[in-house]
Amino acid sequence: MGCIQTVVVENKLSVSVGLHEYQVIGRRLPSEQEPTPKLFRMRIFAPNEIVAKSRYWYFLSKLHKAKRANGEIVSVNEIFESDALKVKNFGIWLRYDSRSGTHNMYKEYRETTRSAAVEACYQDMAARHRARFSSVQIIRVATVKASDVRRPYIQQLIQPNLKFPLPHRVQRPATKAARSLIIAQRPSTFY
Repeated sequence: MGCIQTVVVENKLSVSVGLHEYQVIGRRLPSEQEPTPKLFRMRIFAPNEIVAKSRYWYFLSKLHKAKRANGEIVSVNEIFESDALKVKNFGIWLRYDSRSGTHNMYKEYRETTRSAAVEACYQDMAARHRARFSSVQIIRVATVKASDVRRPYIQQLIQPNLKFPLPHRVQRPATKAARSLIIAQRPSTFY
């Protein structure tokens, strides 16, 4: 199961759908011993609701003695970012299964939303560690203040006077009539 899913609409258009953040609440089925079971809430990152429910049962069965056969999902809600236009620093705690064992990891990303940061994390884990979507488990996602950023590749982006060079600038004539076909010297594209 990849983190980016391609949907074919009317055999003409393919649309890439990224990850969404869902709040899934579930419990064990009521029984005579336990008429009001305890509710368990999780925030799950998944491409759709069906995968979110599946991941919920996967994690719940690891944490508590509950499974889909003797449990029920009470509610599934998608969580939306309140300030999705502001760039923030995100810290992600995760564990993943490699070819040699299970590893814990902390990574930082600079994105606008939590789900975009998690999507970048899945892509990064696939690129750097060849970790598949199913072998990566997101433990925690938190917004990190600029003063608390640990990783140098994110620290270099949060400097107050950050400037990006424009290395290859080609001077274009204002109009087509002002264009010269033969020029005596090569154009200077660096400043």
